[in-house]
Amino acid sequence: MTVLKSEELQFRQGKFQLHDINIEFPEGKMTAIVGPNGSGKSTLLKLFARLLKADNGLVTLDNQPIHKYKRKEYSQKIAMLPQAKEVLPSITVKELVGYGRVPFQRLTGPVSEEDKEIIAWAIRETGLENMADRMVGHLSGGELQRARIAMALAQKTSVLLLDEPTTFLDITHQLELMKILSRINKTHQITVIMVLHELQYAGAYSDNLIVMKRGEIYQTGKPQAILTAQLLKEVYEIDASIKFENNYPVIIPKN
Repeated sequence: MTVLKSEELQFRQGKFQLHDINIEFPEGKMTAIVGPNGSGKSTLLKLFARLLKADNGLVTLDNQPIHKYKRKEYSQKIAMLPQAKEVLPSITVKELVGYGRVPFQRLTGPVSEEDKEIIAWAIRETGLENMADRMVGHLSGGELQRARIAMALAQKTSVLLLDEPTTFLDITHQLELMKILSRINKTHQITVIMVLHELQYAGAYSDNLIVMKRGEIYQTGKPQAILTAQLLKEVYEIDASIKFENNYPVIIPKN
């Protein structure tokens, strides 16, 4: 079943343009959007999150045009985690994660027991139980990104949009984060759509790939079917071979 879909989506910003984007995202799967810098990956994600408005075309969520959802209603269905930004250091991890419950809370009144349970659940899912009361400013880069993921999870949405979640992390924390996202996807059937630069992670952890080039969709499909030497040459302009070892793509540049 398709949960999120775009038809003939167009967007122009200065000299950059997205051309007739037609994509379907399957429910409960992990989809990675990859491509060179400037190909439109993050712009596309922002259009799905309603952070940008398309010039033409249609985006539907559960077969309903996204512009028909009220803002609060839409944020109860889709959570968007933008690229890493500075977070106020004077709050605790628990308080940061609690921001994910804002779309469900009233303007006044105490935090409900349901909200407290969901916040605790999101903290457990990201392995932050022993850091819940730690100040955000004292976290490492990897711990902070897990806390931001927990905040998005606390929205309890069926779709999670992530813009370059592994950026600025070392390889240890990148792998840790990808494993957490993969487990959450498989365990809770949350549809995960993420922009990634790392082809290895995109190929190893996603069910589907969307490859972009210059504002257009170059190719979509299963990682092992479309990650080829030809794709590397035509999209990334590199001459390299690629093979899969235990479902993990290995890219070897040619001399």
